Amino acid sequence: MSILQHFPVNTAGRDFAVGDIHGHFTRLQSALDAVNFDPAADRLFSVGDLVDRGPESDQVDTWLAKPWFHAVRGNHEQMAVEAYRFDPSGRVGDVHLSNGGAWLYARSSVEQACYVELLADLPLIIEVETPPGVVGIVHADCPYNAWNEFTWAAKDGGPAESERVAAMAQWSRRRITAEDESGIDGIRAVVVGHTPVRRPAILGNVYHIDTGGWMDGHFTLLDLHTLQAHPPIDPKLSWDWEDRS
Repeated sequence: MSILQHFPVNTAGRDFAVGDIHGHFTRLQSALDAVNFDPAADRLFSVGDLVDRGPESDQVDTWLAKPWFHAVRGNHEQMAVEAYRFDPSGRVGDVHLSNGGAWLYARSSVEQACYVELLADLPLIIEVETPPGVVGIVHADCPYNAWNEFTWAAKDGGPAESERVAAMAQWSRRRITAEDESGIDGIRAVVVGHTPVRRPAILGNVYHIDTGGWMDGHFTLLDLHTLQAHPPIDPKLSWDWEDRS
């Protein structure tokens, strides 16, 4: 299981981040087409939760094989890994099933193992260099006020602390529920998903971009070089959030 993956500046094209996908890759492709995404030059970074709930979760292997598509490990990927490896017929497995994991258990044992290994290999954190500075990507939240403290704790804080930090990074809603605008030091911006919002919520330098493309909303693509959202943010909409794990 990797912790952090770092990407150099893309000098050939654009970099985008997208919110939770949850097995709706056809809708995602439509959003990419709308910004004239160029697979030969552009890159797409996902905040995780690629699978569960949607009808195309089994396409995750095809998408992760694309050289321009990169993702962090969300809580749904983590549930799949833990259920399969440690508790397939117990509480964790039941939680995963109740949160859209049936697609995985409908596959053969060999296919399940392949999917789980693929999801387990996703990093917890991604850093992307951009001309104005580094942008961090994590699924739910950065539980520290400084980015270097967060990455150190995740990588070198010891087993107990690393496990605690990973759980916070994949599950926490503290920042958005508290409307905490204090931001995170030592990083240009941090992009997260996990909590559905009607429009992107910007709290300090933390960008919440799960605008429900997997539900009845739309996929937001955030240009990491300019930090501009596509489609543009509608100021008439609030960014009210919804608690869906």
